[in-house]
Amino acid sequence: MVVPDNGIVIVGGGLAAVRTAEELRRAEYAGPITIVSDETRPPYDRPPLTKEVLRGERDDTTLEPPEFYAQHDISLRLGCGARSVDTAAQQVTLADGTVLGYDHLVIATGLVPRRIPSLPDLDGIRVIRSFEDSLAVRDDAAGAGRAVVIGAGFIGCEAAASLRKLGLEVVLVEPQPAPLAAVLGEQIGELVARLHRANGVDVRSGVGVAEVRGAGRVQTVVLTDGTELSADVVVLGVGSTPATEWLEGSGVELDNGVVCDATGRTSAPRVWAVGDVAFWRGREGHQVRVEHWSNVVAQARTMVPNILGRESLHDVAVPAYFWSDQYDVKIQCLGEPEATDTVHLVEDDGHKFLAYYERNGVLAGVVGAGRPGKVMGARGKIATGAPISEVLTG
Repeated sequence: MVVPDNGIVIVGGGLAAVRTAEELRRAEYAGPITIVSDETRPPYDRPPLTKEVLRGERDDTTLEPPEFYAQHDISLRLGCGARSVDTAAQQVTLADGTVLGYDHLVIATGLVPRRIPSLPDLDGIRVIRSFEDSLAVRDDAAGAGRAVVIGAGFIGCEAAASLRKLGLEVVLVEPQPAPLAAVLGEQIGELVARLHRANGVDVRSGVGVAEVRGAGRVQTVVLTDGTELSADVVVLGVGSTPATEWLEGSGVELDNGVVCDATGRTSAPRVWAVGDVAFWRGREGHQVRVEHWSNVVAQARTMVPNILGRESLHDVAVPAYFWSDQYDVKIQCLGEPEATDTVHLVEDDGHKFLAYYERNGVLAGVVGAGRPGKVMGARGKIATGAPISEVLTG
């Protein structure tokens, strides 16, 4: 079945899709808007999946109620994702064979979690990307005593904290020297490891997974140092990749996501990208892909006027901001901290801390745990490239 020009088609079922549709209506776009998602749930918020949802404290993270879509005349096509796009014909083909015509296409498909190909197909080995994934881990945890979390990025750390709060014995395995070391550097990673150990998590850094064993269900995780860990549930947090497989051969340029200019415009005419999947050009000309929801609103506000042929009054938020809730601490990151930066640890009481990241002599980012006022207070200094000497003595 071929559906004629469907106005603006947004492929994706998360925050980026909803905020783009919302911005279009706010900009008084009156044409058809269709959100296409392979999930059966209406668009929902994902950050709580490793926290409140996993712990059983929340069962609904829906972004907008049904009346929102009715009031704004936004069509939802759920449970049937996009499988290909013909940019010359301006058509998207869905999994059920339906072909949607579009005037503009917005790609907001987000990420898909990485898996470890060598792992056997056993019950109890999980990733957390969808609501159903989180519920499955919650169900596994209800009858479990021991959990192994593989990968100590943000997803892995949050899952480990939630599983520990549920009363499980938790081992957090990370090949890097410390949790979050690849993102925030080893020094701050050690402080994150300290937080987990203080809450009873067994943190194993600098070691990987050699083998996972079980008879139908996971039973043992064997580390590369020969250690054997008993496990009733295993959660993989080994990173994610942009969900772009359906765009292969479409002519849309792909490189660590969908390559865009500073307005979200892709290499294909009338095709745009927003959110985690979008590899946007930054202010200084380099490409940036930010995997945090706080960047989405700014992207949508920048992109929508350009879709409608108007001048944009907004720019993508700089510095970027994101956070991670672990135990009773909110770890906040502002700017663009990198693992290779020089780190100045300016506060550390054994639990909460504050660190400045220096690059080329200026303040590039701030990371704090339990220091919200001081983290956010550095926004202006990061935006203006304040010399680190002034920041440290100010």
